[in-house]
Amino acid sequence: MKKGSSREKDFIKTVVDELCQKTSYNAVYHRSSQEEPMPSIETLIEIVERLRSILFPGYFSDAEMMPKTMSFYIGASLDKVEILLSEQIKRGFCFSCTDEEKQDCMDCEKRSHDLAKKFISALPKIRHQLASDVNGAFEGDPAAKNPGETIFCYPSIKAITNYRIAHELHLLGVPIIPRIITEMAHSQTGIDIHPGAQISEGFFIDHGTGTVIGETSVIGLNVRLYQGVTLGAKSFPKDKTGALVKGIPRHPIVEDNVIIYSGTTILGRVRIGKNSIIGGNVWLTRDVPPNTRVMQGGEFRPITESEY
Repeated sequence: MKKGSSREKDFIKTVVDELCQKTSYNAVYHRSSQEEPMPSIETLIEIVERLRSILFPGYFSDAEMMPKTMSFYIGASLDKVEILLSEQIKRGFCFSCTDEEKQDCMDCEKRSHDLAKKFISALPKIRHQLASDVNGAFEGDPAAKNPGETIFCYPSIKAITNYRIAHELHLLGVPIIPRIITEMAHSQTGIDIHPGAQISEGFFIDHGTGTVIGETSVIGLNVRLYQGVTLGAKSFPKDKTGALVKGIPRHPIVEDNVIIYSGTTILGRVRIGKNSIIGGNVWLTRDVPPNTRVMQGGEFRPITESEY
């Protein structure tokens, strides 16, 4: 028994020694230069769910929500969100901080509180956007019996809610946290929306699974996508050192009132003109004029008045 136990300890020690070699962990190890903990997935889930109950009052709260009690519930929830969010924003800054930056932690803490307040101030705008998205889902899907069904049941509304929260944080310059929030919805719904994408009101993704919307995509008013649509990049330019050039516009622009059917892939900084319809399983790497129907095989034809 003792001999076997000794061999077991030797085996574990060998594995531990290998895993603790710098060459083994260097590419996957992270330690904040300020000794702050990592952003908490569990806390961010709580924040998003609290915000969901605020943005859609009466749908996701355990408390009975009535107009006369709404101000008390929302006020208490926002107090909690502000505390939790400011801490996560600070952790996000610490996660992205390098030794060379030598940022003052007190400045980051104050900045985190200020950004949490600015985000909360944007919630009426976010609710207005989501109300238009819900209306787009209801009007765009004949299977929807009422707008409430889309709020409760539709994966696209969950994904778009996470996106609109994350996008506002992205606009405020918050690092890492927006990406975590959109990836939460991605893992639950199969809908992948980068927080940097610009999406106007009345947006609806029918079914949704496998939809990908890249970082620099621009989507106009009342656009409808179906499952499996990709708004992606055509190529990834590199600098002189061979590193990818980041931050340049590389995803499609989709103008107002466009419908893109399932399985379609649109790549590069192409422009899809307003009122156009892109058929299913189309591969597209060039601009589409307004009022155009694009069919499989690359056929372009004008949309007749009766098709609107």
